[in-house]
Parts: sequence; structure tokens; C-alpha cells
Amino acid sequence: MEEFPLDGDQAALGQASEAMEEENGEEVPIDAQNVDNEKRKAFVPPAAGMEFESYDDAYNYYNCYAKEAGFSVRVKNSWFKRNSREKYGAVLCCSSQGFKRIKDVNRLRRETRTGCPAMLRMKLVDSKRWRIIEVTLDHNHSLGTKAYKSPKKMNPGSKRKLHTNSDTETQTIKLYRALVIDAGGTSNSKSDAREDRSCSDHPDHLNLRKGDTQAIYNYFCRMQLTNPNFFYVTDLNSGGRLRNVFWLDARCKAAVNYFNDAVFFDNTYLANKYEIPLVAFVGMNQHGQSVLLGCGLLAGETIESYVWLFNAWLTCTSGQSPQTIITERCKILQSAVAEVFPNALHRFGLSHIMKKVPEKLGGLRNYDAIRKALTKAVYEALKPFDFEASWAFMIQHFGVGDHEWIRSLYDDRMRWVPAYLKETYFAGMAAARPGETHNAFFDKYVHKQTPLKEFLDKYELALHKKHKEEVQADQESRESIPTLKTRCSFEVQLSKVYTSEIFKKFQLEVEEMYSCFSTTQVHVDGAIIIFLVKERVLAEGNRREIRDYEVLYNRAASEVRCICSCFNFYGYLCRHALSVLNFNGVEEIPWTYILSRWRKDYKRTFLPDQLSNYNDAANQIQKVAHLYRSALQVVEEGVISKEHCKAALQAIEDSVHRVHDLEALML
Repeated sequence: MEEFPLDGDQAALGQASEAMEEENGEEVPIDAQNVDNEKRKAFVPPAAGMEFESYDDAYNYYNCYAKEAGFSVRVKNSWFKRNSREKYGAVLCCSSQGFKRIKDVNRLRRETRTGCPAMLRMKLVDSKRWRIIEVTLDHNHSLGTKAYKSPKKMNPGSKRKLHTNSDTETQTIKLYRALVIDAGGTSNSKSDAREDRSCSDHPDHLNLRKGDTQAIYNYFCRMQLTNPNFFYVTDLNSGGRLRNVFWLDARCKAAVNYFNDAVFFDNTYLANKYEIPLVAFVGMNQHGQSVLLGCGLLAGETIESYVWLFNAWLTCTSGQSPQTIITERCKILQSAVAEVFPNALHRFGLSHIMKKVPEKLGGLRNYDAIRKALTKAVYEALKPFDFEASWAFMIQHFGVGDHEWIRSLYDDRMRWVPAYLKETYFAGMAAARPGETHNAFFDKYVHKQTPLKEFLDKYELALHKKHKEEVQADQESRESIPTLKTRCSFEVQLSKVYTSEIFKKFQLEVEEMYSCFSTTQVHVDGAIIIFLVKERVLAEGNRREIRDYEVLYNRAASEVRCICSCFNFYGYLCRHALSVLNFNGVEEIPWTYILSRWRKDYKRTFLPDQLSNYNDAANQIQKVAHLYRSALQVVEEGVISKEHCKAALQAIEDSVHRVHDLEALML
């Protein structure tokens, strides 16, 4: 692997552009060389539990499967919501299903239908994905060649996607092959390979369209002219072609200094084979909003590419390694993180794993019951012992001990099961409760076929919108007075400290103190006292059940720790810890448990660099970075309104005069 040029090696990027322009004009589509091999592969049949991003995706998958098997598809039934006309259910069937009505056969035409039972029933589920809930694969007639046409009327875009040429059709089949499993529960998807393999056979350069490299070069040049603190790094292969790219604009660079304690590395677009192989570092700001900490383009999912990217990020951020880094469950990423961030706690995103449950287990008997047992074991276990017991019950009761994916999940349990992560600091990014997820930062701006040139325009739009949301949240936190809902002193205390969004989350914990109906001292060990807090919680089927939570309390050290680990997961105390403090007559939360990153004035009081060594020429970069961050705060405050802008401009002008006066005194 080659060294990457720093501070934007424009000449190298320009040469790469020239090479890509020349070669891309003759390049064949992605994986086109494997078309013949793919056509000879049997298409994976549908199974209950498979999920798709949209109705069209599900229909196109079944249609591709039908073509491979030798029958055609028609829509038997569709169901729509009464008001919005949004489709929420459908039945697709073999075109030989049923029989024609008498009035339809009065032209003496031969009856072609056979009452075929083959069908697929699907519905829109809570996750806004389409799930297959019932499948019949058997036909009662002979199947023809793999050249049927589906009679479904399709819009022009869908027709083009399925029927323009054999290359496109093959790519469509590949797309849906990656989404499904066989009925036995053994996955054939590429995601398994990402989880298990230690290396991969990806190309040694970015697969760009004609003109894309020039677009990247033009974009970086424009950003460096308009954004002086813009930073980019490129990686070229031995042939001078662009392999990997990383960039970081001024606002993202400033955000790294504030919010790099817990980082989510998002490789959704790269792993799912989007048009643009985009990856991003994402943090959480003082309002609980996602904030971009840098992004890049990678040639492939290789250890070399990930190591290069992580090193580039460290270089751009002055070597600031996160305390916790969250990624998808992937052996390649695990090796790269261990090499570049050896001191960081590497955790797998729980929501990413739970989203794969339908794909991995949907073909098993008793799927719904297995899913419920798995969910209960993961989300309700408070201690490792509880999880082990629930997991063992699931394995024995449903006989899934030999399932490869379930076995591998258990082997990795220390990195993703909440019961084992109580000591991990997540800064609000744990996603440890049902329904919580790590959303892709560019989720609303990038789809599977978004071209690179379009994304570069959307990138600035996305960042502008995110910044606007942060500025509005800053203004609301400063100017609005939260409405108190209880008489608890904890609520009054933190209403003056926390930003509005974080206070709302903490306020819910204060309100739920009233569901904790018993606080009992159960053990004393010197200064440490263990309490048992009983809480009534809402369980499945809207029934109430009582759960016990152990809380450790040390008055002398002002320490309180609950077994639910809400503080480490979300950054504020839970209802159980608050109940123990209240029981012991404590009226104010210890400052140890009030994280500065949630404060209204966090950015104003944050000073990451020490000024003591600024006389040393070696710290010139630190001086520039510190001054830039301080100036950026003035800019962020200044864009709120016209009045703020005037005040900010006046402050900048005054600062310039003061610096000039100092220069005059030194002459």
C-alpha cells in the first residue's frame, strides 16, 4: 500500500483523472465479465421472512426468480390504505393460477390456466420494509424455458431496469440475490462473507464513471478556495489510478474536536454495493443529532482500504482516537480497527444485527417465535447470566444450535449484547433499546443508483441542512424555558444545564421515577450500599410486569451505578439511580453525572488545546486549529439572525484591531 499525499495532492489527482477518463470510456459495466457465470447459477427461491426496501424491489425479485424457474408472474390482489392510497399488502402468483371465467372463454380459445398454487404473499411491516409472510413454491404444471415475460404493467423506469439488455438484467438478479436466503436458513448473501472472511477480492481502484475523477478534482479545488480549512487525502494504486479518497471540511473538522468520544463508522453504501462506495464517520452533537466527522470513497471492503482510511482520519484530526467506535459486524473491519485504533473499544451496532434477523432466520420454522425469543434475550437481559440463560433456552427449545449465523452471533456476544457492554461509554450512540437504530447520515440524499456527480452537490446540501438544524436547536436551548412536569429537584437542576432535546430525555426518566414503587437496601459493604429498585414496566400485550434493578450507591464518593447502565449508554442518570439518590435525601445530581457534552454552553467552554507551549514552532498547526475553532464559534452564532451577524462582524473587526495594536507595540 502506498503512502497517501497530504493537504490535497492536486497534481496526483489530476493525473488519475486523466487515466480514468481514458480507460473508463472503454470499461464494461460492473461484474459484466461474470454475466455468463451468473446466468448459469440457480436463483435463490423466496422464503417467509425475507424483507425488501420497497414493493417494486420485492416484485422485481419474484419476477427475476420466475424467469429463472420458467414461469410468469401476475398480481392476484393488492391492498391499499383508504385515505393515502398507500399500498400495504399484495399477493403475487403464477400466471397459471386459477381458471378463467366462463364469459372470458367464449372465443373458443384453449384454457391455459391450471389452477396453479404457486404464490407469494407479502405486506408492509412497521420498519417500512416489505416482508414475505407466505410462500408456495410448487407448481401443478410443467415449467417452460427461462424466457417468460411478466404481464404486469410497469412504469417506464421499471421496464428499463428489467428489460433494456442482458447486462442490466443480470445486475438486477445479483441485486436481489444478495437480499435473500434459502429455505433452510443457510445464507448465500455477501453479508455473510463480510462477517466471516479476512480478505476480499475487490478491484484495486475506484470504479468510476467517465468524468467522475475530474468531478472530484473540481470539487476539491472549489472547496479549498471557499473553505480554507478543507482537507482531503488521496490514495493512488501502482498504475496511478484513484483507489481511495478521504475528505474533511472545516465544520466537520471542528466537530471532531467536540464529539469524537464515540464514533459510528457507517459503511452502509459500500457494503450494499451502492453506485457510490461512500463511507462516513458519524458522531452525536450536544442536541442528540448526528454530525458528520469525515467521509470518503473506497475501492473495496479490504483491510488495506480500511486501514488507509482510518489512518487518513487520524492524520486529519491530529491523532485523536475515539474512546468507542461502532461498526457493522465484519471481520475485515474488526482487524482494521484493532490495527489503527488499538486503545478504542470496538463494538458492533446492535441495530444492524437485529435488522438482519428476517434475512438470516426468515426461512426457519417457528420464525416468529424464534425472533421473539432472540429479542427478549438481547434487550431484556440485565446481566450476562440472564442472557446466557435466555439464549440457552432459545437454542434448546427451537433446536437452532447448529445454525451458523446464530452460533457466530453467540461467539461475538461480548461486542454487541448490551448485557456485556455495561462498562462501555457510548455517549448516546448505544441504540440499546428496541426500535433504536443508527441511521445513515446521508439517508435522505443517496439511493442505490445516485451518481457521484449528483452526490457531490447533495453533500453540501445535506451538511447545510444539518448545520441549520443545529443552529436552530442552539437557539431554542438558549432562549426557551423548559416546562417542568414534576416537583423533583433533579428536574429543576438540569433544566438550567442541558440542551432542550437532552433535557426532554432526562425529564422522561424523572417522570418515570413514579413507576419505581420500592427502593430497598439489600447489602452493605463498607461505604458501598446496594439497593434493589422495583419498577412496573409495560411488557408484551400491554400487560404490566415488575422488574428488579440493582443500584450501587457510595455516598462518600458521590457514586451511583445502576445495572441498566443508562448513564454509560445514553449519558444521563436513569430513573432507578435517581430513586436511590432521592431515597438517601440527595437533592442535586453529582456533577460527575452531568456530562459537559450535553450542556447548552458546551462549545463556548470547550478548550481542547493547551496554550502553554504555543511559543514552540512545532505547535504551529495546533495554534491554527485552535484559532480556527474559536473563530468558527463566532461564525456559527452569527448566522442565527441579522442582529447576530452584525454583532459577530463587529467582534471580528475588534479582534483584528486588537491584534494589529499588539503588533505595533512589539515593533
